[in-house]
Parts: sequence; C-alpha cells; structure tokens
Amino acid sequence: MTDASKPDGPMLAADGTPLKKSLARALRLQKMRALALIAPLLIFVLVSFIIPIGSMLFRSVENSMVSETIPLTVAELQNWDAQSGELPNETVYAAFVSDMVVAIEAKRHTRLGSRLNYEQTGMSSLFRKSGRQIRRLDPATDGPFKEQLIDIDKKWGEIGTWATIKTHSVDITNGYFLNAIDMQRTPDGAMSQPEDKRILIKLFQRTLIMSMIITVSCIVLGYPVAWILANLPMRQANVLMILVLLPFWTSLLVRTSAWKVMLQQQGVINEVLVWVGLVADDARLVMINNQFGTVVAMTHILLPFMILPMYSVMQTIQPTYLRAAKSMGATNWTAFWRVYFPLSVPGIGAGSILVFILSIGYYITPEIVGGTKGVFISNRIAYHISSSLNWGLAAALGTILLAVVLVLYWAYDKIVGIDNVKLG
Repeated sequence: MTDASKPDGPMLAADGTPLKKSLARALRLQKMRALALIAPLLIFVLVSFIIPIGSMLFRSVENSMVSETIPLTVAELQNWDAQSGELPNETVYAAFVSDMVVAIEAKRHTRLGSRLNYEQTGMSSLFRKSGRQIRRLDPATDGPFKEQLIDIDKKWGEIGTWATIKTHSVDITNGYFLNAIDMQRTPDGAMSQPEDKRILIKLFQRTLIMSMIITVSCIVLGYPVAWILANLPMRQANVLMILVLLPFWTSLLVRTSAWKVMLQQQGVINEVLVWVGLVADDARLVMINNQFGTVVAMTHILLPFMILPMYSVMQTIQPTYLRAAKSMGATNWTAFWRVYFPLSVPGIGAGSILVFILSIGYYITPEIVGGTKGVFISNRIAYHISSSLNWGLAAALGTILLAVVLVLYWAYDKIVGIDNVKLG
C-alpha cells in the first residue's frame, strides 16, 4: 500500500524545472548581480593599487636593461671566464661596438651606464665618455676594436669592467636584495659591502626599534586620555574629543616644522629651561636632528591614532563591572588591573598595530627633525626613488620592509590573536 500524497519525482518550480536546480540558478544570478555591483570598485583597486604596487615590487628582481641594450655582448660574454685573468677576445669587443652604435642612436647607452654605476662607481661616466667616440666607429669596416676601445678609455682594458657587465647581465637578479642587506653580487658570488657602506641593516634596526618606542610612548600617553574621554560626561567629552582631533585639521608639514622650531637649541623649550634656570645658557639641550627629536615629533603626530581605537573600546566597558568588583572587596587598583584593563586590551592592540605600521613607513617627519641619526629606512627608499633613481634597490628595500611587517603581524596574531583586536 503506497502513500498517494507522496510525489513520484523531484519537486518542481512554477516553470516546471526541478526546484533544486531553480534555486541554484537563482543563487547564481544573485551572486553575479552582487559581483556586478562591486566590479567598478574591484577594477579601480586593481588598476590604481594592486597593479602599480606589484609592478614596483617586481623591479626588485627585474634586470633586463643590460641584456636588452647590449644583447650581442651579453651572448659573447657567456663564453668568457672572468677568473681566467685574461681580457675578453676581439669577438666580445666587436659585439660591444655593434651594440653601442645601436644604443647610442636610441640614446640608451647613458641609461645602461647609470644602471651599472649602481654596482661599480665610474661606469656611468665611462659609458657617457666612450659613447661620444664609439658613435664614429663603423662596426663593418673599422675593426679590430679591442685596442681602439682601450685607447678611448683604459677601463675597457680592465677585467673588472667586463666582469661587472657579465655579472649583472641576467634578466632576473638578486643583486638589489643583496644590496638591501649590505651585500653585493660579484663574479665570485655574494659578498659583504665595504665597511663604510654598511648602513642599510642599521637603518632597518633603527626603524623597528624606534617604531616600537613610538608605539609604547603613544600607549603610555594615550591611555589616560582615552580613559578620561570614556568616563567624562558627554558634553565635556565632546570638547576634549575636538582637541584630540584638532591635529588632523593641521598640515603634517606644519606640525613637524613646529616641532623643529620648538626643539632646536634656540627654540621655545630651551629658552624656557634657560629662563627658569634648569639649564645653563651655554649647555642647551640638543633635541633636534637626532632620535629624540624623531620620537617626540612622531609621538605627537601619531597619538590620535592610538587614542581613538582605545576610546571606542573603553566606551563599551560598562561601569557596573568596576562597581561589582569593588563590592566584592577589590581596591580601585585591583578593579582596574583585573577587570578594566583586560577589557581595554583589544583597543590597545588595534591602536598599536595602526601606530606601528604608520610609524614604520614615515619619512617626512624623520627627514625634517631626525637629521642623520634619526632617519628611517623609508627615508632611504624615498632617496633612491627621487634622487638616485635606483628604483630596483628602492623596491627591494620596500619588499623587505613589507615582509618584516607581515612577519610581525603574523607573530602578533599568534601571541595576541588578531580576532581580539576591536575598534569598538
């Protein structure tokens, strides 16, 4: 005996298709509609953010200029051993002249010299000087070229010149990353830079240590302000909040310049200290162009970024929790330390991440108030992008800095837990 009310097949939709298939199609259309709505934003982020950053980071390993500018020379140098103690043969010199004639016509030889000058000082002037005379040579009739090139400049008769060209002729190189950690790519492999050029590792260490000091300073100064904001009546809290937000309405350059005026030896702070007799006129404090000036100025600039996350979390902490702790015999300090502070830790975590990541990438403030002793690695990146035009090294430094931040972020997630970080 069968149940007549039980359908013999799958349930159908109004149009006769199986209900399961109809629901899947409706869900798919809904997802496609949602994707179409956010597609403009995704395209904008991809074009204006991801692709430029990816392109810049790729410069840290890209090295096609040498092989594209003098391809015949690069091919011939593969058959030459720099360790042999002998100069390349005439075939290499002839190939080089042929390549240079084409490069000079395209005005690319100076760019090639600038690229190789990053690895060996003097290569830029060598290519520029030689280019004026090589352009008069005819690769088809003016050979042999070995003696002619050496007559143009004696450096063409040095093994080191050709070894540099061969070493840095690969399309993908680790040379920029080696330079970023105070090493260099040589025909003999990776070697340390000379002692007087080892500054980048020190800058990385200084950047991390000072960023942590700035973060701790912001916690120490910002926590009481956030607590007062969260516990004041609304009217007074709003007035104090305006004072906290006021720096956002002032130019970063203006705020930094103001600290330069205040911290210098003839500045406001030293004048006041001399006036009250705490410091002798001939023993004024040196608070500018050093690490102290950088820490003070950046702490002031980044302090609101610490206060706001802590304040938003403290607002959610109910005063009844402290009253309950006190009713059970806890002192004011015990109630704060055992009840209030643990509940405010997510705000501290959010503010610390924000301040640390911002401070590790700052370069305007350290440049103005830090001098030579208070600059960060970001100042070196800015220098290579805007002044030396060594974008490959700048990209390598940026990649390492990004990797360091990601490692610290991962460690923070493992120790504290990123899920515990809240903005209120």
